[in-house]
Amino acid sequence: MSEYYQAKDTDQSKRIDKLLADIIDDASRSQVQGWLKEDLVLVNEQPVKSNYKIQEGDVITWTIPEPKPLELKAENIDLEIVYEDRDVIVVNKPSGMVVHPSAGHESGTLVNALLYHCDDLSGINGVERPGIVHRIDKDTSGLLMVAKHDRAHESLVTQLKDKTVERKYMAIVHGSISHEYGTIDAPIGRDTKDRQRMAVVEGGRDAVTHFKVLDHFPEFTLVECTLETGRTHQIRVHMRYINHPLAGDPKYGPRKTLDLDGQALHAKTLGFDHPTTGERLTFEIEPPAEFTETIQHLRNRS
Repeated sequence: MSEYYQAKDTDQSKRIDKLLADIIDDASRSQVQGWLKEDLVLVNEQPVKSNYKIQEGDVITWTIPEPKPLELKAENIDLEIVYEDRDVIVVNKPSGMVVHPSAGHESGTLVNALLYHCDDLSGINGVERPGIVHRIDKDTSGLLMVAKHDRAHESLVTQLKDKTVERKYMAIVHGSISHEYGTIDAPIGRDTKDRQRMAVVEGGRDAVTHFKVLDHFPEFTLVECTLETGRTHQIRVHMRYINHPLAGDPKYGPRKTLDLDGQALHAKTLGFDHPTTGERLTFEIEPPAEFTETIQHLRNRS
């Protein structure tokens, strides 16, 4: 199936391979370059090279080939295990790691690492996403819960649906938020103007994010966001909706304003009821060095 995108003024002079890697979910730059070589990407109905510079108004069309069946391989990748027993694993996913294999990300994912680490993972989400109960974006760091068997998986999914799972994130956003607390209750669905993004749209799925301000800096604010629901890109979309997009966000934010590899978002707190014992488990993890160094840099500037 073909997709298209019309270039905006903010896309002017960007390389075609870089632009498409930013706007196509789960597409890597090298993968886009392969499509360009095969003439699967056209600009104004003409094939172009990877170094083509975008002009405002260019109409870009692409056809993503049918994915080849993935062969999941166990890979000896370092994992930070925060908690593990016979039912669940809680991991601290680093920024830059994709959660499960997909086209363009067949290896190096959290699932590849989990398969090496343990023999059993739940199969409810199919062979490509064993054990995966929920996801966080590639460039978001932090806590994820993983199910080792189907009964544990079903329990954790039910808790997510019942909104009893505690999920708190730290984020650096643009601008100064004038009030200390807030709730964003706005439905999220596909952006009607750009199918590669999510947006607050009429008729979208219910989405609720609570936030509180942790610190103020010149031009930026450090916030804690608590998810009541778990829609795709929810915090990124909601903060953009209130005109405070995440720093470093290539999809929903302004052009790069801080030296970050992706959005400044960290899943710091995760709480759920153990699927077997019913005991309430709560975990907290500090953000990675890049995140804390950015906060310190902003404090020094102020």
